[in-house]
Amino acid sequence: MGSESNNLEFLKEIGLGSTNIGSFINGQWKANGSSVTSVNPSTNQTIATVTEATVADYEEGLQACSEAAKTWMTIPAPKRGEIVRQIGDALRAKLDPLGRLVSLEMGKILAEGVGEVQEIIDMCDYAVGLSRQLNGSIIPSERPDHMMFEVWNPLGIVGVITAFNFPCAVLGWNACIALVCGNCVVWKGAPTTPLITIAVTKLISEVLEKNKLPGAIFTSFCGGADIGEAISKDTRIPLVSFTGSSKVGSIVQKTVTERFGKCLLELSGNNAIIVMDDADIKLAVRSIFFAAVGTAGQRCTTCRRLYLHESIYTNVLDQLAGLYKQVKIGNPLEKGILVGPLHTRSSVENFKKGIAAIKSQGGKILTGGTVLESEGNFVQPTIVEISSDAAVVKEELFAPVLYVMKFQNLEEAIALNNSVPQGLSSSIFTQTPNTIFKWIGPRGSDCGIVNVNIPTNGAEIGGAFGGEKATGGGREAGSDSWKQYMRRSTCTINYGSELPLAQGINFG
Repeated sequence: MGSESNNLEFLKEIGLGSTNIGSFINGQWKANGSSVTSVNPSTNQTIATVTEATVADYEEGLQACSEAAKTWMTIPAPKRGEIVRQIGDALRAKLDPLGRLVSLEMGKILAEGVGEVQEIIDMCDYAVGLSRQLNGSIIPSERPDHMMFEVWNPLGIVGVITAFNFPCAVLGWNACIALVCGNCVVWKGAPTTPLITIAVTKLISEVLEKNKLPGAIFTSFCGGADIGEAISKDTRIPLVSFTGSSKVGSIVQKTVTERFGKCLLELSGNNAIIVMDDADIKLAVRSIFFAAVGTAGQRCTTCRRLYLHESIYTNVLDQLAGLYKQVKIGNPLEKGILVGPLHTRSSVENFKKGIAAIKSQGGKILTGGTVLESEGNFVQPTIVEISSDAAVVKEELFAPVLYVMKFQNLEEAIALNNSVPQGLSSSIFTQTPNTIFKWIGPRGSDCGIVNVNIPTNGAEIGGAFGGEKATGGGREAGSDSWKQYMRRSTCTINYGSELPLAQGINFG
């Protein structure tokens, strides 16, 4: 299987070969597009090849999916939950090889790869319980002999467009909820992680087949921008979830909105950690290290900005720099490695451009800042001392680059946290209740995730995940995110013989 065949035997366990068909249409694997290679970012060698879908393949898939939606939405929600439970069990049975595949194809370390698959399993478990709790409110009516209440019904089809950095977990946030809510799912995986898209789809398709359900309930495509554009424009898809950059997300939003569809956008993050003078420094340093270095800085929740109170600035920085200098970089499948490669060669080029921009804007490289000489896409985790006014600080550099800056008081720190266009995740380290409640209050952090004494990354599934401003405003996974995947109707029933009108109107 490519030039790394001796180490890739595990791929057979999840139905992958040296050549693979990249779209699942109406219960069948078929694709008529070009052949692309899946590349190991640690070596830039081919893992396997995949035949991508064409727009014609997409149309065939959507026609079948539209028909399947008529069946799936009529199945009782708890029965749909049972199917999702079985999907979770199927994923659980292949946790190790799927986790290894995520690590191999995306580049994150094995513990994170397995953790990502576990996140889908957890979402399946969560959705099973949710399938018995899709409740509407009963609302008191002002009119005699009337009842008013809410009814939640499926939308029909939900489109999910995912990114390379979480090539299957984000699918789980959306698909598990969408399925129990009675929707069919159309998934376009990231172009550079097609094997993960195929492997996860195979497990889901097997569950549908075992239960004698239409395969088109779950339709997936490996492909490029043309497939994503087709999903965005398709009036048969009432809701599109998109994960990616703010630049592309704004295009998707405009396209979907023009046809009066709904969007769930999970876009760029430029996340900050604030360390107050009363913080537990040991806890803060460990948290910053994971938040800034984990996944080689390629999480949307990666900490990219660090604001240190001037009184503890040198102490925290010295401890953090010491950890950076000891971090093990290498093959993410090897034990003891904490930092794997950037995902693509273009990511390495963006890192180089970012470092050049940092230097041109007065930034001082304290540690790291270079590309490692290897066949893979490895860079050194980097700490930069820079002014908070530098333009580069306002941007998201998708790499392990941490900007460090000083502040004098809480008000200044909050203003700095809120000073960037993005608004995904944020965290403060303090032991003072007054500071905590200011931070989480109306004049505190303007982000969708507002943490205290934990990193900016590593969110649990039980809460709604998403951010504000240029992060897009979407909310996925837990809490009441499920409501976005359904159509709410307010129903009023007159069970009497009179016709009293609301607001006391008398009409003849």
